[in-house]
Amino acid sequence: MCSRAWVPPRRLAAKRATTTIPIVMESLSDVVSIGLVPNLARPGGNVTGVSGFAPELSGKWLALIREIFPRGSERPLIIELAARHRLPAIYLTRLFPEAGELLSYGPLPQVRFQRTAVYVDRIRRGARPGELPIERPTTFGLIINQKTAKALGLTIPPSLLLPADQVIE
Repeated sequence: MCSRAWVPPRRLAAKRATTTIPIVMESLSDVVSIGLVPNLARPGGNVTGVSGFAPELSGKWLALIREIFPRGSERPLIIELAARHRLPAIYLTRLFPEAGELLSYGPLPQVRFQRTAVYVDRIRRGARPGELPIERPTTFGLIINQKTAKALGLTIPPSLLLPADQVIE
């Protein structure tokens, strides 16, 4: 469940400020549940753009963790580490493994930003924002921090290392 606190206030403020100026947004939030648009397919009004929000990733995240920890026997370690540091073990963006966390799997920001520019271009050419569907992510990246894995005494299986977009040594 997405909370309004996850959404930068500027998006909601921009929507409240105008109903005529096109707003092209890029967001990792659930833009429907926060009230930015009524639905993704036909957002209506003056707001459109690209969403990186992908709740279906939670299943993929679980599969990735299970591949690293194939036996339930590691579950107490995962729970203890997450509880002690109050952090999840897998993240949405590459910033976390680049900063020393274990791994991330999520929509690629550069793709979202490129698609956002396409929306701006389409609107400049006459498209109405409310008729442009909010795009959902289709391209995802897996980033693994091998240094962190070694520090935790983990062996990342080749089945994860090979398809990874980046492995931090």
